[in-house]
Amino acid sequence: MVWPALVAVPLAVRDAGAAPRSIMIAQESAAPPAAAPAAVAPPAQDESPEAKMARRFPQPVKVGDLIGVPVLDDDDVTLGNVREVVRDPQGKIKLIVSYSKWFGWLGRPVAVPIEVVAILARQIDSLDMQPSDYAKAPTWMPGIDMRIPDNEIIRIAVARR
Repeated sequence: MVWPALVAVPLAVRDAGAAPRSIMIAQESAAPPAAAPAAVAPPAQDESPEAKMARRFPQPVKVGDLIGVPVLDDDDVTLGNVREVVRDPQGKIKLIVSYSKWFGWLGRPVAVPIEVVAILARQIDSLDMQPSDYAKAPTWMPGIDMRIPDNEIIRIAVARR
């Protein structure tokens, strides 16, 4: 089967007494059209939080820039604000969010794994942790988790809408 397509082909032309010059002409090609890109498989339901975060193009951010940033749910309701960023003894980074049902006002501290959120402009979207998970989460208490200094660079996933 011949697939009509135009292909540019260089052709040398010489005018009388002038130097040769190159022009492009179009001709039909018998090449089939390029195959459609393969569909991307949907993520597995049991995919680890770390694998999900890696798919979300984590970018470097200074810890101090996250302090005070609101954390929003899928309906853009504020769940709380980031109070601090800590690293647990296993090396996992957690955002300490002042969670409250009333837009984060006077909330209790809840540890949110960095893998379940993504930054979107000047807010953080809670992607894999629902408001009910915040309500059920234990109150975070300082102790064995180490506070990460404000000038340290960490990586956080990027969200878009």
